[in-house]
Amino acid sequence: MKNNRLLYEKSVAYCGHLIIPYCFDRVNGENIYSYKLLSALGHKGEFHKADNPAGMYSSNLKETIEIAREHLEENSDVLDRFDLFKARYTYHYDLIIIHQVGRQYYYDHYKPDNLNNIAAPKLFETEYECMTWIKAGLDRQKIRRSPHLGNFQSQID
Repeated sequence: MKNNRLLYEKSVAYCGHLIIPYCFDRVNGENIYSYKLLSALGHKGEFHKADNPAGMYSSNLKETIEIAREHLEENSDVLDRFDLFKARYTYHYDLIIIHQVGRQYYYDHYKPDNLNNIAAPKLFETEYECMTWIKAGLDRQKIRRSPHLGNFQSQID
């Protein structure tokens, strides 16, 4: 069984997109990498949540990122190249992207195996407050799922 976890910790922001590599398959014991994209335009972006629009794969992670970069240089629909993804974090293999609007912060939250945003509609006064709240929630989830805690799981919250 292949592990298709998105490698958020290896992601790269480029041309208004976040390039997220993952192991597509294994051939003769060697990983074959692909990538997915998030667009700064969200669902309005042509390549938002796209899976390898270039259609090329590589056994080298850096080469996979380069394939994505070349494709975006030629095809990106994001005109304003601001870096919406600069405040991104990986925690328990989840991707957290913090956004600031005026003096308030909110976040996007993606699980390790798909690009469906599961963030709560909540605003924060600081980036630190936002991250603390997210980490506490993810830590609670991890404790509930931990098989070695037995009946103790239901007593947490």
